[in-house]
Amino acid sequence: QLDNADRGFSFRTDSALDMRMDQREESSARDLVNDLDADELSGIFKRYGQERFSSRIARAIVNARAKSAVETTGELSEIVSAAIPKKFHPKRIHPATKVFQALRIAVNDELESLKCVLADGIGLLASGSRFVVISFHSLEDRLVKNFFRDSATGCICPPRAPICACGKLPVTKLLTRKVVVASPEEVEANPRARSARLRAVEKI
Repeated sequence: QLDNADRGFSFRTDSALDMRMDQREESSARDLVNDLDADELSGIFKRYGQERFSSRIARAIVNARAKSAVETTGELSEIVSAAIPKKFHPKRIHPATKVFQALRIAVNDELESLKCVLADGIGLLASGSRFVVISFHSLEDRLVKNFFRDSATGCICPPRAPICACGKLPVTKLLTRKVVVASPEEVEANPRARSARLRAVEKI
C-alpha cells in the first residue's frame, strides 16, 4: 500500500492526499489537513511525528488552505518543506517525512490498533507459542516494549509487602531483553530495515 502512488502515502509522487489503509474509513489525510485547526494539526505533528517545527508547519498549512484546499501529496510536501528553515532540513530524509508519518498514524489510528493487537494476540497464544512484533517508529516500539515487559512481570506489590496481594502472574517470558535491529548488511540490501525494531515473547 505504501508503494502504491494512488494511495497518497508518499511525497515522492504527486497524488491525491489519502493515506487510508482501509478505504472504507471516512476521514482521509486530506480531511485532516483541510478541516483541523492549527492547534490540532500541530498536536498531530508533534505527538506522532515528533516534529520540532509542528506549530510553524500547522500555521503554514492553514494559511495555504485559506487560498485553496490542499489536495495532493505534492502540495503538502511543498508547504511543509517551505515552512521548515532550510538550515534545519535533514540530510538523510525528506523534510516532510515526519509530517507524512504523523498524518498516516492519525488517519489510521495506528497506535490504538497496535494496542488492540497486542492485547488480543497474547490471549490467542497457546503455551510455548511466540509473539514477535516488528515496529518502525519509536512510539510503536515503546508500546510493544512496555506491553511485553508487563506481560512478563509477576507480582507488582510494594517491595515491603509481607505477602502478595495483587495476584499478578507473568503470562510470557521475554525472548528479547534488548531490541533487535537489522545488521549493516541487511540495511544495505533493504534500506527500510534501518528503522525496524524487533521484540519477542513466549507464552508460558
